[in-house]
Amino acid sequence: MSQSFGPAPRRSTRSVKVGNVLLGGDAPVVVQSMTNTDTADIKATTQQVAELWRAGSELVRITVNTHEAAAAVPKIVERLAMMGVAVPLIGDFHYNGHQLLAAEPACAEALAKYRINPGNVGFGKKRDSQFASIVELAARHGKAVRIGANWGSLDQALATRMMDENAARAEPWDAGRVLREALIRSALDSAERAVEIGLPADSIVLSAKVSGVQELIAVYRELATRSNFALHLGLTEAGMGSKGIVASSAALAVLMQEGIGDTIRISLTPEPGQSRTAEVIVAQELLQTLGLRAFTPLVTACPGCGRTTSEFFQQLAQRVQAHVRERMPEWKMRYPGAENLTLAVMGCVVNGPGESRHANIGISLPGTGEAPAAPVFVDGEKTVTLRGEHITESFIALIDDYVQSHYSPNAKESVHAVGHPSAP
Repeated sequence: MSQSFGPAPRRSTRSVKVGNVLLGGDAPVVVQSMTNTDTADIKATTQQVAELWRAGSELVRITVNTHEAAAAVPKIVERLAMMGVAVPLIGDFHYNGHQLLAAEPACAEALAKYRINPGNVGFGKKRDSQFASIVELAARHGKAVRIGANWGSLDQALATRMMDENAARAEPWDAGRVLREALIRSALDSAERAVEIGLPADSIVLSAKVSGVQELIAVYRELATRSNFALHLGLTEAGMGSKGIVASSAALAVLMQEGIGDTIRISLTPEPGQSRTAEVIVAQELLQTLGLRAFTPLVTACPGCGRTTSEFFQQLAQRVQAHVRERMPEWKMRYPGAENLTLAVMGCVVNGPGESRHANIGISLPGTGEAPAAPVFVDGEKTVTLRGEHITESFIALIDDYVQSHYSPNAKESVHAVGHPSAP
């Protein structure tokens, strides 16, 4: 019996256009992120949006919580356009979005998508009218809307009603299942209401975020089964550092492996002084590791052991990864396909030559007691042996040469092996 590997085909969802970006349908999974600046600070927000876009964020969400923030949005969009930053902006609204969008029509027009939370769009009798106000504005301006339910701000009236309904069951569900169902119902019922008001179904993106991995998987499996709206994936309040990365990756990888999800955000708490772009890189590497997209060449590197007492292989791997990420914006324009390049930096003879042969370009550095020579393999063939003090520079030069000769639009189909004379 044959066995196929790789993610399942994407589940069919409606395509949604957000500015110049298409998500859902046959479009690739889209990476997005969010600023943490005060949106009223036009300079700081513009700068951070540009940084996130340059790092690879294809959509960027900004907080719109005050009249000053709403008034700043069109100015931010104008500055980004002058900088050549063509990234659609998503307005994140809570509590007063209906007021801000009505009072600042230029903001309503400048944003590519509105994000609203059915749990806090309004309360009591005002909820329906305030929800309808935002949806009507979105329809009037031709904007997409993400209806984003959240475990931490669940519609309490809905949750209470469902708890009462559950108590009347012959076999009541456990409380966790009831709350998951309430979260799903909040998103689905709100989407149906938006369509009734006049928002096209292909302008709606759904999300239902929780902070637990297994709960998120269960919720999104249900959402994917019960609707064909485009889905935004993300683990809310994922956390800081490795905890946030591992938790987000564990949840999102399972769902995307099953073909669920059209756009993702990795909600990392930044380390003090760390760039906000870290969450973009994690999202890209997750998609690339799953084989769903390619953004930049990734380096396979050995973890090190008692045979690799030198730190040189670690330093080389770090330098190589930084180099290709830095060059990728230029390569993306001049050398299409370069993002698929595979690289290997290995630390000793045990797996070094073998792993290096599997990469487009690989180097096997000498371990403890090995001869001070580093053979380089290009497309499986040994082409050169590097020695001396300039191994790093020589190996990076080989990478640059390979990209130019193999990914140039004018490159011949049969490309000669790239090599530099070995150092004496």
